[in-house]
Amino acid sequence: MLRLELIDISKQYPAVKANDSVNLRVKPGEIHAVLGENGAGKSTMMKMIYGAVRPDAGEIRWNGAPVTIRNPQEARALGIAMVFQHFSLFDTLTVAENVWLGLDKSLQLAEVARRITQVAVEYGLDVDPQRPVHTLSVGERQRVEIVRALMTNPKLLILDEPTSVLTPQAVDKLFVTLRKLASEGCSILYISHKLDEIRALCHNCTVLRGGKVTGEVDPTKESNASLSRLMIGAEPPQLQHRAAQPGTVVLAVRGLSLAKEDQFGMNLADIGFEVRAGEIVGIAGVSGNGQQELMAALSGEDTRAPAGSIVLFGNDIARQPPRPRRAAGLHFIPEERLGRGAVPTLSLSANTLLTRTGSVGRSGWIRTGDVAALAAALIRRFNVKAGGPDAAAKSLSGGNLQKFLVGREIDADPKLLIVSQPTWGVDVGAAAQIRGELLALRDNGCAVLVVSEELDELFEISDRLVVIAQGRISPSIAIADATIEKIGIWMSGLWGERAAKETEHAQA
Repeated sequence: MLRLELIDISKQYPAVKANDSVNLRVKPGEIHAVLGENGAGKSTMMKMIYGAVRPDAGEIRWNGAPVTIRNPQEARALGIAMVFQHFSLFDTLTVAENVWLGLDKSLQLAEVARRITQVAVEYGLDVDPQRPVHTLSVGERQRVEIVRALMTNPKLLILDEPTSVLTPQAVDKLFVTLRKLASEGCSILYISHKLDEIRALCHNCTVLRGGKVTGEVDPTKESNASLSRLMIGAEPPQLQHRAAQPGTVVLAVRGLSLAKEDQFGMNLADIGFEVRAGEIVGIAGVSGNGQQELMAALSGEDTRAPAGSIVLFGNDIARQPPRPRRAAGLHFIPEERLGRGAVPTLSLSANTLLTRTGSVGRSGWIRTGDVAALAAALIRRFNVKAGGPDAAAKSLSGGNLQKFLVGREIDADPKLLIVSQPTWGVDVGAAAQIRGELLALRDNGCAVLVVSEELDELFEISDRLVVIAQGRISPSIAIADATIEKIGIWMSGLWGERAAKETEHAQA
């Protein structure tokens, strides 16, 4: 008997048919991948299974019997849990309070906190139940969502890009968890753009393109190239990474020490590095080690940095807010797309005004035609699937919104581009496009600083690497001299004297 079956499921939105007569079969204990490019209809299909969206046509069967899942509460009652790509957490509540909202209210909050710690330890997910959600990084929030789902002992677990901001070590631990769950009879629907993961983990794979099923394959018998062809109709373009020709120092960070703003943040301690014109410097690290605090200081969101600790083209900008930094050529793409990078309810046209003010007249009047033309040009240039310039930011898939935001800042012709998690939740074709744009920007003389938890990405596009761990920055290392193993050790905070002391201790 099948655990889950979708029969001719369809869903029409005003601008697009997200699902067109989709069929899906999932067995008990099966890890089943759903693969497709951004906007292919994967998330819509998952939301229908979870009761967050109602299908227009078709039938859902659960354990062989037809069911109507009217809301997530009914889905959870059946034993269906879902981890969304865009998180559904209340910022002002603690981790334990957020988890408790989805559980039996007969449980005491203290018991829920104890269970969170137990599950987190069992599955190798670092989660503090007492922390307010607003203090968590994207990676930390993702761990909370996974723990929350596991707390319900699901019969079907839906994971939408679960490893997008996890370290390779954390991914390995998660895979152990998922295989254990599957061995216990839990079915898993796994959405990911990481083809290596799908081939290593999943038993079966359904491929969507343009809202339709284009194939069902055994991923263990496929190559990355063949899966790419099924998904996007072609193999992703190969990046042309020429040797860097670094020029003058654009950004110099010297002795940046910054006390955390709340008890759950990370202190920055004597941060120092440089980014030159015509090079990409990558920052690797496990989520929650000071990336948020460093990005806030560099972007101007946090203006508490010591005078002289952040220098742009020889000018001290440590205490300047974002606008004068942007006027000097510093552009920033945050890791959190909705809420930070874009206002969810505003149109794409209106969202260009967050960082692009060329269409605003001296008296403050907005030239709406120019704004719409800019948004339309970005949609065309960066191949964004959207209903046009008037489409709300929240109506786009995660990957398409990311392409729009990256395009918005690249098109501004920055002299220094700082980008956090550039390809989080983005399909292989779009990821290759974004990385290619960053390399082209570098080749045109722009200084680029990339913060990413995807080591493969950093190794692919960076000229030099540094690692952030416990609020400290490692020495810089040329990409030719770096290895995954070495960077992994540095991500634990072991470099220089610390690494030597640790080695001596181990040998003693």
